Amino acid sequence: MDQAYLRAHPEHLPTFLTHQRIRETPVGGGSVSAANRLTLDDGTSLFAKTWRSGTAPEGFFAAEAAGLAWLREAGAPVPETIVALPEIIALEWIEPGEPSRAGAMRFGRDLAALHRSGAEAFGSEWPGFIGPLPLDNTLSRGPWGSWFGERRLRPYLKISADRGALSATEIALVEKIIKRLAEYADGEAPSRTHGDLWPGNVLWASDGRAWLIDPAAQGGHRETDLAELALFGGLAHLETVIAAYQEVHPLADGWEARVPLHQMHLMLVHTAAFGGTYRDAVRIAAEAALRAV
Repeated sequence: MDQAYLRAHPEHLPTFLTHQRIRETPVGGGSVSAANRLTLDDGTSLFAKTWRSGTAPEGFFAAEAAGLAWLREAGAPVPETIVALPEIIALEWIEPGEPSRAGAMRFGRDLAALHRSGAEAFGSEWPGFIGPLPLDNTLSRGPWGSWFGERRLRPYLKISADRGALSATEIALVEKIIKRLAEYADGEAPSRTHGDLWPGNVLWASDGRAWLIDPAAQGGHRETDLAELALFGGLAHLETVIAAYQEVHPLADGWEARVPLHQMHLMLVHTAAFGGTYRDAVRIAAEAALRAV
């Protein structure tokens, strides 16, 4: 089994893995997917992901492959998809490295170029996922505020409330944000975005480049991608990334104040998927977001 054969016959990959015809080395993964490095007979490696428990939701890996292809056609640094089947996705192997200032400068320019390539509408042409949860990608011409409130905040607010992950205080705060967003004026056209750009979804490679992985790709607001880079401790060399980005595709005045607003989507996804551990983070972000809308 070499890469040429696998490209020609991707449907055979699960059989080869079942019969241990390909060497697998676990490389971790997240709470959703298990990840392995596959070493092929020609010496090349692939990065493969499977659903961690049971059967993957229908279309889960197809959505990732579609998003990677959409980002790739705009020149974004994303790994090539070699195999995309209902139960597994295999990508080209990117040798990990360390963050650097030079890599951050290039990443800022790469991200700006991706956003500038644009999108026809908010959402995407394929059903999406964000972590383990469905993502409503029904295409919308906007405005952004009402789309973000109804398609990116409300569904995960409801799941979070139903599972008891948020108290009445957080629920009321987010409802107030959604209400204000319905009338929020924002002139930004849809950008081609990664859609789930927390720091863990940036892979620093041994060649110094930063790669985008695990996308929830969609037409969205470019400030959302940038705001998510600041979550969970923040991306290494984030100030350098932003400075390089600004040189290529300057942000609108006041973008810093809107960071908590754009972080609200991913915060609610976390309470919806993982529970009340993130409750305080939702409250703090919501209080700050209300000052921006």
